Amino acid sequence: MQERHTDIQAYFKEQEYTTKKYVIPYVAGRMKVSKNISVLEIGCGEAGNLKPFVDLGCKCVGVDLNEEKINFGKELYAKHPNGDNLELIVDDIYNREGEYFEHFDLIILRDVIEHIHNQEKFLHGLKKFIKPGGQVFFGFPPWQNPFGGHQQICNSKILSVLPYFHLLPKPLYIGVLKMFGESKKTIADLVEIKDTGISIERFERILRVEKWKINKKTSFFINPNYEIKFKLTPRESWSWVASFPFVRNFLVTACYYLVSKE
Repeated sequence: MQERHTDIQAYFKEQEYTTKKYVIPYVAGRMKVSKNISVLEIGCGEAGNLKPFVDLGCKCVGVDLNEEKINFGKELYAKHPNGDNLELIVDDIYNREGEYFEHFDLIILRDVIEHIHNQEKFLHGLKKFIKPGGQVFFGFPPWQNPFGGHQQICNSKILSVLPYFHLLPKPLYIGVLKMFGESKKTIADLVEIKDTGISIERFERILRVEKWKINKKTSFFINPNYEIKFKLTPRESWSWVASFPFVRNFLVTACYYLVSKE
């Protein structure tokens, strides 16, 4: 397992850095990002992605199923001067539909949609939370990209840097993970990601069916988050790669989308 995955504070700072430098400017191309907007992050973890918005004075809500991460996030924000503007909730987002009906100007899902089961149902229900004219930001790695299986969480130093092996048929994939001594929990987590991983084509197809309008989209050959993680300069994909169905999933390490209700 790479050291960064054992250091929650470092991961929090990575999220904060990438959101401040790349996500907010991306969103700002379609809406004014100021203290006057309300922001929801789904699958927020410790809420590192919300930090730049909280710094601005935005009203923010973060929702996650992991109680330990939410509690750690509350500790990190305990002394923040704008801490009262942030609400961190341990819950399933579906349980909050009535409470937050058409409540948010901006919804963020960064490295989250590829972990969600029944993505069609999720994208249908998401409309209930966004205000008219509001925007939803998605950032995710296509499943077929070199590390789309999130194998960086492997304990094996070999598997954690081995590209594409997550594309093996499931029985063979599980066999390799066992052979290299991965724990039952790690194997279960990786198999779940294999079940929920999403391609660019499938994501856009769901958006069309559920009547979401794509306002902006960008694919990256080098993920913006790799700057803080690996000291690599972010780079957008070549135009021919971005427009080449299926093949692009193998070469794109991150996709950014900004969408709104039709």
